[in-house]
Amino acid sequence: MPVQMFSVTRSPMPTKRAGSTMADESKFQTFLNQNKLNTKRLLAVSHSLETLRPEDRSLKLQRRAGKKEGAEKKEVAKPRSGRAVTPRALASALAGTAISGPTKQRILRAVNYLLEQKKKDKVELKTLF
Repeated sequence: MPVQMFSVTRSPMPTKRAGSTMADESKFQTFLNQNKLNTKRLLAVSHSLETLRPEDRSLKLQRRAGKKEGAEKKEVAKPRSGRAVTPRALASALAGTAISGPTKQRILRAVNYLLEQKKKDKVELKTLF
């Protein structure tokens, strides 16, 4: 028969209170819930908005050609980034953890596109984060 050397008593596991779920939500999460925006739709819209298109590739080519020596300086419009919002970045934003500035801008563009489809006013970055 094994000898019991220590008596271990565990305290009961802390449980979440019913009212604490609102405090756990991030500002971005509450905004999505209030406006009834789906996160999967947000990812899909971000992908379609940020995907590189032929005109973006030509803009990048013009910008590269403008950097060569001997070329005259001219303003070239900014192309799309080619990087959509990732599920990991969206999960970080929903949790309220730190995300980079460009990622916040991509999320903002996707949210504003969805709000525009729902015939609602566009929002600023301050309202989401």
